[in-house]
Amino acid sequence: MANKIKVEHLAINYGNIKAVKEVSFEFKRGEITTLIGANGAGKTSTLKCIAGLLPAKSGKVIIDNGNMHIDITKMTPADRLRAKLALCPEGRGVFPNLSVFDNLMLGAYLNKDKKKIAALVEQQYEFFPKLGERRNQLSGTLSGGEQQMLAIARALMSEPEFLMLDEPSLGLAPVIVEQIFDKFVLLKKNGLGLLVVEQNASLALEVSDYAYVLETGEMTLNGTGESLLKDSRVQEAYLS
Repeated sequence: MANKIKVEHLAINYGNIKAVKEVSFEFKRGEITTLIGANGAGKTSTLKCIAGLLPAKSGKVIIDNGNMHIDITKMTPADRLRAKLALCPEGRGVFPNLSVFDNLMLGAYLNKDKKKIAALVEQQYEFFPKLGERRNQLSGTLSGGEQQMLAIARALMSEPEFLMLDEPSLGLAPVIVEQIFDKFVLLKKNGLGLLVVEQNASLALEVSDYAYVLETGEMTLNGTGESLLKDSRVQEAYLS
C-alpha cells in the first residue's frame, strides 16, 4: 500500500514555453493537499502530467511505498490508474448522453469482477444519494453540482489510493461547494490521499493538511493550510 506520491523536479513545456519549471512536492494518503495559484500558473498542467495525460520535459513522479519506490513517470494513464492514482478533471467531463449508471461503469473499465463493480456502484450511490436517485437519468440533464458529484464518483470507481481533483468548485453555488468539500474530508478519513487544485483558496486551505502556491510555473510558498491562510502574501494575492 502506497504512502505518498512524490513529484521531483517536474518540468513541463509547451513548445518553447516553460509551463512548469522543475517543481517538487508530495501528497500523502489520509491527507488533503491543495495546490493554489492564479490562472495560467501551471496547476492543471501539473495534474495532467502526474496522471500521464501530458509528457514531462524532465523530472519524476514516484509512488513511495515506504521501503519501495515506483517510478511512474513513463507509465501510461491506464497503468497509473492500475497503480491506484485517479484524476477528476476540470470541467467534470461527464458523458452527457449516457446515464449516471453508465458513467459510473466507465470508471470501472479496468475491473472485470462484476460483483465487485456492482458493489462499487452501490457505494457511490450511498456516498452521493442524489446520484442514486438519478441513476437512470442522462448525466447531461443533471445540475452542475450533481455532475461534479458524478465526476468524483466515477473516479472513485477505480478504487484509487490517491485522487487528484482539478477545480472541483468551478461554477458551483457556495452551498454545493461546501457539501462537496465535506465529502473530501470524509474521503481523507477513509485513508484516501487528495490533491486538490482550487481557485477557492479560502475554502481549500481551511480543509487542507498541507498546501503549495504555484506562480508562473514555480513553487513560491508551502506550509500547512492553516499557516498559509494566515500568510499575508497569500491573503493579499488570493483571499482579498
